Amino acid sequence: MITIDWLHFTPASALAGGLLIGLAAALLILLEGRIAGISGIIGGLLQPPRKGDVAWRLAFALGLVAAPMLYQVLAEMPQSRIDSGWATLVVAGLLVGFGSRLGSGCTSGHGVCGLSRLSPRSLAATIVFMTAGFVTVFAGRHLFA
Repeated sequence: MITIDWLHFTPASALAGGLLIGLAAALLILLEGRIAGISGIIGGLLQPPRKGDVAWRLAFALGLVAAPMLYQVLAEMPQSRIDSGWATLVVAGLLVGFGSRLGSGCTSGHGVCGLSRLSPRSLAATIVFMTAGFVTVFAGRHLFA
């Protein structure tokens, strides 16, 4: 289980993060004509390369790693605590990966980019993964705790 330090949460940082995600998604679709779905971007790196398809994927993936490192230089990282064991985390990661493949996209592809394009398929996928998340958290905290 991951906990949030609500005493130090600021809407300003959440707003800034949301604006940066939206800006990155908008720039990627405007400049490359591609959807900023992380599973699709990373998955494309694991397939045989197509001409001109590797550089932007690598840049995006490196940005995902570099951004928290840069933030850590500029500010104090928020504290997090994970109460789950490695086995739970591995199973959860595999289930998320399976769900991303089954739903033809991940939360960023469907929830951020698909909904902003008014995609009915993305609306259905977002409803399914949000409901699954709510049920999982409820079960984990109240039924199996």
